[in-house]
Amino acid sequence: MGDTLVINADGQPVSFLPISAVQWKEAILYMYHDKCTVLDWYDDWVVRSARWETKVPAVIMLKDYLKRRTTPRFSKQSMYLRDLYTCQYCSEAFTKPNLTVDHVIPVSKGGKLRWDNCVASCGPCNTAKGNKTHMKPKVAPYTPTYFELAKKRMQMPVQMKHPSWEPWLKV
Repeated sequence: MGDTLVINADGQPVSFLPISAVQWKEAILYMYHDKCTVLDWYDDWVVRSARWETKVPAVIMLKDYLKRRTTPRFSKQSMYLRDLYTCQYCSEAFTKPNLTVDHVIPVSKGGKLRWDNCVASCGPCNTAKGNKTHMKPKVAPYTPTYFELAKKRMQMPVQMKHPSWEPWLKV
């Protein structure tokens, strides 16, 4: 408990990458500055100051539409999602802790940490490849769109921090 789901003015989560949630303190600031409408509350959680008391919001909707990026920022989490948590060399599915980032063109040979040079790899395949270029990934790395990643994210389980989140995160 402690997160507040943030819904955009169009009724969709601001982001699925990761799910748009803010800490309860930030949600209170959105309320205080009249930047959101509270859609649901934590029933058993009240915060107080010297002059003010309120329940903590579980779901808020922004009053102004927040434009989404069309090209997602590169991160390990987003790259794993693009590759569906599958090693791009042996095609085995793994959990996040068992995956590594592999540079198709190794850093020692001028490779960069970006979408078109990195793939998800299991430890054994990453070690076998090392800093060589003899192994090629089954799917060449590419820059996905936000909507492609969001669609893949919606196929995976979502951790519901409060029952009121469910209607907003259904696919």
